[in-house]
Amino acid sequence: MIDVDGAQLGIKPLADALRIAKVAELDLVEVADQANPPVCRIMDYNKFKYEAQQRAKESRKKSTNVVVKEMKYRPKIGTGDFNTKTHKVHGFLGEGHKVKITIMFRGREMQHPELGRRILDRVAEEVVEVGRVEIMPKQDGRNMTMVLGPDKKAQAAAAKKVAETEAEKSEPSTNGTDPTASTETPAAAEAEPTAAEPAEAAAPEVAAAEPEAPEATAAD
Repeated sequence: MIDVDGAQLGIKPLADALRIAKVAELDLVEVADQANPPVCRIMDYNKFKYEAQQRAKESRKKSTNVVVKEMKYRPKIGTGDFNTKTHKVHGFLGEGHKVKITIMFRGREMQHPELGRRILDRVAEEVVEVGRVEIMPKQDGRNMTMVLGPDKKAQAAAAKKVAETEAEKSEPSTNGTDPTASTETPAAAEAEPTAAEPAEAAAPEVAAAEPEAPEATAAD
């Protein structure tokens, strides 16, 4: 028998074990029925069941069910179809799925495997922000396959980059008061020439009075 604190109480008759649990206002729970004698513990059974359910729930969350998606391409696929399919591959990887990329060859296309390899390389480059190559391209009969897997580090780096870009875009809006300050400066500059105009008009009067001085000395 084990008490509520985990201490060993030794071997007890069932009647004594039930009495001890009743005094503690708890339950007597059999935790190892295969042992000889069986092992029982004093505990709150409802609390024990709740904690067991929570542990099972957390375990199910951690063991996410990874699904392998498949996307098929042709060696001579058009740009529009390529972009559409690759966009879906990007979304699958972002959701945490693995993606099998299959290049399907027909007829004489089998003589040009480099076309399929080129497409696989393009797909890997397009989704580098969310995934990475887990199984390198290989020929499988008339098909060439490659497996991509989600890359958590790349996704985190891409999300951080997007956040920084959005923050930089929002910075100019905080400096919206600067243009008002710059408009006041031209106004002040325009006012200066008007104040200088009377000074320029007065200058000729002083200059005109200077020639009269020699005439007065000549008369003396």
